[in-house]
Amino acid sequence: MASTLDVRRADERFHTRAGWLESHHSFSFSQHWNPDNTHFGLLLVSNDDIVAPGTGFDTHPHRDMEIVTWVLDGNLVHQDSEGHNGVIYPGLAQRMSAGTGILHSEKNDSWTLTGQPEHQDPVHFVQMWVIPDEAGIRPGYEQLDINDELAHGGWTTLASGMSQHADQRAIGIRQKHAALHVSRMRPGETLQIVTAPFAHLFVARGSVELEGAGPLATGDAGRITRAEGQRITAGPEGAEVLMWEMSAAVSMR
Repeated sequence: MASTLDVRRADERFHTRAGWLESHHSFSFSQHWNPDNTHFGLLLVSNDDIVAPGTGFDTHPHRDMEIVTWVLDGNLVHQDSEGHNGVIYPGLAQRMSAGTGILHSEKNDSWTLTGQPEHQDPVHFVQMWVIPDEAGIRPGYEQLDINDELAHGGWTTLASGMSQHADQRAIGIRQKHAALHVSRMRPGETLQIVTAPFAHLFVARGSVELEGAGPLATGDAGRITRAEGQRITAGPEGAEVLMWEMSAAVSMR
């Protein structure tokens, strides 16, 4: 069967505005519900979040989910009930496995420990959830700086549970049918999308030209079924692009 391509524009996404939070949801999330837009492949959540200084998500629970966070601008403080804590910054790959249950918080790191503003910058990040291939695993956490790899150009495998990426992935996820790749594309650079049953392409910043679909701007996404290595070319300002490669899909029965 031929490849099919579904382009979703930035302004079509669900939108949450909460004073301290500006969030755009690629799929149904929280109070936003559309039974025809619950997932693509194994990807259930792709939230594009901007959090104001000195604020953030208070401690809250997750269960049986692989959660990958990618910061575009600013710093995000992570703390969880398993004792993991740290600051996530641009170029740091981070994964939290919720497993049997975990509590965590995420806060904008623009304020000092004394509560006084050190600088007042928002933090902008994309958070993505895929289901694990096994429920009830032990909660876990992993992070790795991949800025050097990104500087070489091309695709960098940010996170993967696929066996073929075992030697090149930055961090692992507990899903053997999914991998996340990222590229900071130079102006005019051309890359190929993976050949896979499902590929989800998200333009985090900048713009690209997607073969067979035309231009994609910041916040746009392409959902490709039976992806066949279509090409993308970065626009004049370059682009930062996230691409999920998936060989299976969620069963919603």
